[in-house]
Amino acid sequence: MKAAIIILSDPTHGGEEALGRLFNGLAAAYDFKQRGTDVAIYFQGTGTRWAGVVGNPAHPVHALYQAVADTVAGVSCGCADVFGAREDAEKNGFDLVTDNSVPGTSGLPSIAQLAADGYSIFSF
Repeated sequence: MKAAIIILSDPTHGGEEALGRLFNGLAAAYDFKQRGTDVAIYFQGTGTRWAGVVGNPAHPVHALYQAVADTVAGVSCGCADVFGAREDAEKNGFDLVTDNSVPGTSGLPSIAQLAADGYSIFSF
């Protein structure tokens, strides 16, 4: 089995619900990683804004994020452009994912390719 974790929640407007979704997405990635499952985390949509947050040692998810940071595939480039997160993503060392050449964007992760590669898709 392979697992792709897609983080969509918005840290700037989602409050506790958004934090809960991030936390549970990272916890799922941690669970898969501990079991030796191939797991990849993608930040997409307004979830790209987490790129400027998760690296903060004072943030409540920082320790969990650090435990799964090696499984982060990247941040959706097109979404980061739209939602103002590209600078934070680049500054914090996230890869910008452009596999899906959606017209009018700089590219997004390809969910179709992940599925074709045998990944189960989980969104948070």
